[in-house]
Amino acid sequence: MVDDSTMKFGFVCVQNAGRSQMSTAFAERERDRRDLENSVEIITGGTHPADSVHEEVVTVMSELDIDLSDRKPREVSTAELESCDVVATMGCSTLELDAEDVDIRDWALDDPDGEDLDQVRTIRDDIEQRVTDLFDELETRLVK
Repeated sequence: MVDDSTMKFGFVCVQNAGRSQMSTAFAERERDRRDLENSVEIITGGTHPADSVHEEVVTVMSELDIDLSDRKPREVSTAELESCDVVATMGCSTLELDAEDVDIRDWALDDPDGEDLDQVRTIRDDIEQRVTDLFDELETRLVK
């Protein structure tokens, strides 16, 4: 666990090519908006990463001026996740962590892969709200 002045968030799914990438981008934006750059660390990854971020995800995020075209899915280790304060899984994970002090939240989101753009927008908007809610909930622990 990180020191009291810093929190580490992890956003994880199987491929790290859709939901977790959107979650990470919204968390980065929220961290910057709240001036928490020195208080929040964000990691993302997948258990079996895809070769690239899903094209439909890149498209709907670009509608909000968030560019994911250069992001690359990556594998995340158990050690990385166990160092987090909060880990959000996207509804596709069989993640099992032994760390008792990690707050694991399963967001149970639909997979955007192969969906039409309207469905991906719905998933995107749900993720954006969940990330905002997460920051609203935990910001009081960050601001001293």
